[in-house]
Amino acid sequence: MKILVLSDSHGSVWALRQAVAQEPGVSLVIHLGDGADDLAHAGDLIAGRPVLQVRGNCDWHAQAPTRLITEEGGKRILLTHGHEQMVKYGDSLLRQTARENHVDIALYGHTHESVQQYDDGLYLCNPGSVRAGDYAVLEIVPQGVLWLPKKIR
Repeated sequence: MKILVLSDSHGSVWALRQAVAQEPGVSLVIHLGDGADDLAHAGDLIAGRPVLQVRGNCDWHAQAPTRLITEEGGKRILLTHGHEQMVKYGDSLLRQTARENHVDIALYGHTHESVQQYDDGLYLCNPGSVRAGDYAVLEIVPQGVLWLPKKIR
């Protein structure tokens, strides 16, 4: 299962559309906040694929939750923007939240920096800011999880 992971588009619909267009083989699209409305402008590219999103600290009017847990490909995944876990000051609260919710993968944004860490059964992954040209593809395979950082071409 391949999942497109986006965050922090901040109104850059062009960058978001480019990232989506570059990954036609994904089966799920995730947006981790700060640009919750931007996905609506890529509906023609996303058509037929499920979309999950959470609200970021700049998504004041969005109806999306600030945190969501889903199960995809046999893995429990936490989606959060990261501002509530204060990820700009470290990831300890994010790790705590992930462990308390028994997830395998914690996806977050907010810092605009791409991150992939693995710690005792927990993947912490941030795609970076799609506005700056960064996104990722998360692939869940029988052997585990592949995190593929990507750049808009």
